[in-house]
Amino acid sequence: MFTGKTVAIIGGGKMGSILARGMIDRKIFPAKNVIVTDIDPARLNDLRSSLKVQVSADNKQAVKDADIVILAVKPQNIQETLKGIRSAVNPSKLFISIVAGVPSDVIEKTLSKRPRVLRVMPNVNAMAGEGAAAVASGHFTKKDDVQYALAILNAVGLAVEVDEKLMDAVTALSGSGPAYCFVIIESLTDAGVHLGLARDLAEKLAIQTVLGSARLCLEGRQHPAQLKNMVTSPGGTTAAGLKVLEERNIRATLMAAVEAAAKRSQELAGVK
Repeated sequence: MFTGKTVAIIGGGKMGSILARGMIDRKIFPAKNVIVTDIDPARLNDLRSSLKVQVSADNKQAVKDADIVILAVKPQNIQETLKGIRSAVNPSKLFISIVAGVPSDVIEKTLSKRPRVLRVMPNVNAMAGEGAAAVASGHFTKKDDVQYALAILNAVGLAVEVDEKLMDAVTALSGSGPAYCFVIIESLTDAGVHLGLARDLAEKLAIQTVLGSARLCLEGRQHPAQLKNMVTSPGGTTAAGLKVLEERNIRATLMAAVEAAAKRSQELAGVK
């Protein structure tokens, strides 16, 4: 699929470098066909040393040399970045944006020339190779463009295709979701400490419990409710704990948190 192609990652920060490493480790692109740009010379030196990729401080030249361009800059820098590379844009290049909160039509209008743009919402779990990402097509993408993005993102986890109108929901669920999970892990740890466990032991048990539960959902082919019932004995300890969670409205609280995050995502994107 990517034979002979070159990818440029504009922005060598956390997500940009994660994608570069994932693509190289999974042999989607050889290191020599990966260009990473950044304004920080020290970061570029680190990437060149650790990943053996091409590095540059010249965004426009990197775009000229690439078939696929991944936009991985901070949201506040996207307009300046797009204007700087606009003259290098042509219909043969595919742009994949992982810039949070920036709709594809904003990128299309700024670049002009009917650019092929895909909008992606990844999450921080890509750092562990277990990311969850959604891909949405812009107005001028070709039939196979989404497959390119899915292949790249599957190198660092799971990737799915969605309609762009659902991106705020994706942002709120899987984009912000790791933070909700971290709060749950932290709370379980604190509970263990309160009951007499050493903190490092409580934390290990909490993390492994959440990890194993997620894996069981993925591999067990059973609904989470069925798995919950499987470990809940009548009148037992789990039933007592679940009763408190239901009384404290854990479901409504989590749903409200996701809804609040989606609303904020719309606000940041300027959607009324």
